Amino acid sequence: MAKLYFRYSAMNAGKSTELLKDAHNYEERGLRVCLFTAKIDTRMGEGVIYSRLGLSRASEMFDEHTDFNALLVTAPASGDIDTRALSCVFIDEAQFLSPPQVEQLHRIAHLRGLPIICYGLRSDFLGQAFPGAAALLTLADSLDELKTICTCTKKASMNARVDAAGRRVREGEQVHIGGNESYLAMCPACFYKE
Repeated sequence: MAKLYFRYSAMNAGKSTELLKDAHNYEERGLRVCLFTAKIDTRMGEGVIYSRLGLSRASEMFDEHTDFNALLVTAPASGDIDTRALSCVFIDEAQFLSPPQVEQLHRIAHLRGLPIICYGLRSDFLGQAFPGAAALLTLADSLDELKTICTCTKKASMNARVDAAGRRVREGEQVHIGGNESYLAMCPACFYKE
């Protein structure tokens, strides 16, 4: 039975590395996959899934206007994506999905029988859920937390934003694209310290 999967973690836990590894495993067995990443994430260029380990791969992009039903169900061979023989869909930066997109993906997984594996953050730098992550935590048939550690060596489950000088940022827009230079994974005890 196909499912909607959500593999989540704090920053720097290897989500993109896991996605690239999992997609490779499918392809190594002769199976076709389709990869998506958020159009908003242009750190390594448009349509690139990049791992801090140096792995990268071109992918399709999604934004708030992407209709996954049109791409994966009603017109599977149109445009640049031929999805007729797909074995799995992988989505990086899944926290940027909208709740209606998550509902589409859940429906597609079950009605089309197509596994969809999403990788992303659960919460932002203020400890608030991303709307897409909240929808995934609600609808995903399988939840898997990828683990990383805080500088104190406890399990990190929170994300803290820092400025160029490494000082904690405690206000601002929810979405600020950045990597290790902008965010730190923290355990809750370190996250809540003033």
